Amino acid sequence: MDKKYGRLLHDYLLKTGIEENIVSYVNLFILFIGILVFAWLLDFVIWKVLRSLSVRTARRTKTNFDDFLVANRVPRYLAHIIPLLLLFELMPLAFLDFEYGGLLMQKALSILGVLLALFLVKSLLSSIKDFLRTLPHLKDKPLDSYIQVFMIFSWIGGVLTVFAIVTDTTIWKFFTALGAASAVILLIFKDSILGLVASIQVSINDMVRIGDWITFEKYGADGDVIEISLATVKVQNFDKTITTIPTYALISDSFKNWRGMQTSGGRRIRRALIIRQQSIKFLSLEDVASLKKIQLITSYLETRTEKINTFNEEREADKNLAINGRNLTNLGVFRKYIESYLEGHSAINKDMTLMTRQLSPTPQGIPLEIYAFSSDKRWENYEYIMADIFDHLLAALPYFDLEIFELPTSLHVAVK
Repeated sequence: MDKKYGRLLHDYLLKTGIEENIVSYVNLFILFIGILVFAWLLDFVIWKVLRSLSVRTARRTKTNFDDFLVANRVPRYLAHIIPLLLLFELMPLAFLDFEYGGLLMQKALSILGVLLALFLVKSLLSSIKDFLRTLPHLKDKPLDSYIQVFMIFSWIGGVLTVFAIVTDTTIWKFFTALGAASAVILLIFKDSILGLVASIQVSINDMVRIGDWITFEKYGADGDVIEISLATVKVQNFDKTITTIPTYALISDSFKNWRGMQTSGGRRIRRALIIRQQSIKFLSLEDVASLKKIQLITSYLETRTEKINTFNEEREADKNLAINGRNLTNLGVFRKYIESYLEGHSAINKDMTLMTRQLSPTPQGIPLEIYAFSSDKRWENYEYIMADIFDHLLAALPYFDLEIFELPTSLHVAVK
């Protein structure tokens, strides 16, 4: 009975064609798995060979470009090319009896080839960017922006190619259909388009480089530029926080770039002492004699006093009143003392502007501004130099009978 039922089942399967289909599916499965395993083994062998060759070449060559190629996995993506081409040739053999499945497999492999090309392009561009960063004249340029522009066009081309593969249409027909959707596309890529235009203008006009110290009050940025990309500029503030600024803001808003100071011979010191107007006076002979003991202005006072006396004698000025004729003032002598002090200061750049000037009177007093340049541009050293100068000048004021302006405090009021 068992043999009879077995023979009947076999005859039934032959009549319906199910047995033939099962054999076809089994053959498809075996061929499919066999081709995949063979392609994987070939990929593994090629990768091992390429990695060995690339590492040896990178060690022997003087240039470090091949090192960046290895670091960005370019040899790894190259190793996938031959196995992928092999799959294109062998997969149709596995799908001889399944035409529709073969078409789907061909499309899948084509899409995989497009993705492989995109990743290979990305790795090559990253390697080029890393290599150009090592060149002194290019390390501060916005290379990330250019790389991102190339990648945007590459991804657009890749997406269009995948769309053409899936829909069995040409890319040109797809472009004609984009006309109606152009407004939406412009809206989606608005920041990228603005960033692209801004990056080109920033690079051409040399407005910002990587490493520049910029101050952008609108975005709270005050520090060094560490990255310039297509859409954003990253600034590491001096408190180690990171501020991100839209690239197009660099051409639409105002910001301060301190590069000019960093490349010059000094960093500007511009600060004023507010002198009480009531403390300003003409100097008497006794005052001048006392001030001559200050070595920095001894020679100046002797020469100046001689000229003033000669002038007053020629014009018979009545010196019973100090206002008659020409006179020295304690503020003028102090101003000359500051200039002499700065000219002898080792931390001041004498080749740049150096002066002490009197500004317009204010309700608080007379501003006496020091305008000079520190030779040391490092921030902490600059602050130390400036503090050292003004410590000395504040302590020197009483020797000239001058007073600094201060608002009255509750303590002073209580004492009075």
